[in-house]
Amino acid sequence: MTAFGTTKNGDAIEKVTLSAGDLTVNILTLGAIVQDVRLAGVPHPLTLGSDNLADYQNGMGYHGALVGPIANRISNARVRLEGMMYELERNENGTCHLHSGSDGTHAQIWEITERSESSVTLTLDLRDGVNGLPGRRKITATFTVAAPASLTLDVTGCTDTKTVMSFANHSYWNMDGAETWEGHTLQIAADSYLPINDMTAPTGDQLNVTATEMDFRTAHSFDKGSPALDHNFCLSDSPTNLRDVLTLTGTSGVSMTIATTEPGIQVYDGRGAQRPGKSTYEGLAIEPQRWPDAPNNSTFPSIAITPDAPYRQTTRWTFSA
Repeated sequence: MTAFGTTKNGDAIEKVTLSAGDLTVNILTLGAIVQDVRLAGVPHPLTLGSDNLADYQNGMGYHGALVGPIANRISNARVRLEGMMYELERNENGTCHLHSGSDGTHAQIWEITERSESSVTLTLDLRDGVNGLPGRRKITATFTVAAPASLTLDVTGCTDTKTVMSFANHSYWNMDGAETWEGHTLQIAADSYLPINDMTAPTGDQLNVTATEMDFRTAHSFDKGSPALDHNFCLSDSPTNLRDVLTLTGTSGVSMTIATTEPGIQVYDGRGAQRPGKSTYEGLAIEPQRWPDAPNNSTFPSIAITPDAPYRQTTRWTFSA
């Protein structure tokens, strides 16, 4: 564990390095950020990070972070629970609630509660009302690296009253270390996706991918804007057993396969994300999660949790060259 810097508010941030087999991963206590991923024999990082803490506080806040307690969008920035309407921060387009606003878990400092050479557990307590939501909530995120080259994230969330919860790791990926992700092939085990409106929120429809640009059931490359990606791909109707759902392969032959328990996976092409001195479209954000805007769409899988039915997610990234 090493010091990673001090926030604008004077809080110390730590970096934990995990390794096993051919994989080395750095995790930050700020935002439970996956800051760096290295595969033996590959001369570049596989995820987009920074060695400068200030970058994460000035435009890179979602890079690698665990976003929540509601990942993605709530279209009208409102959630109704038990007859009560909760008003949320409108931090996108003046209308949408995105990634739980300015005080989402990506911006919080997590506590290290367990650590070994290959694993670290971070916890975060959210008091009632934080992020505009009810419930005293305890979030636990455990990152584990295993041979030959996999990273597993286990997330649990408990509450003392009914609330809503949907987490997503928001890492950006580029298997080639190139200026953009162009040339990568993408394969997604999804028969349908959620179309979006001009506010990038789901329309409420669920469309079959057949004969559309959104059909990635067979691995293939695609171009910037064709399709323009910021969509949830529907993997199942509810959380399920861990299974492989997506593979990203670079022109270098380096490959990443994601397995998750989640019913959806958001893919964002990075057109609005930029690291200092780098280009847009540098990496693909790939976010296993519950379907976005679920509280406003009764046909979407619910993201409500209760004291008797806590939140759980497992996601695994496996790398090869």
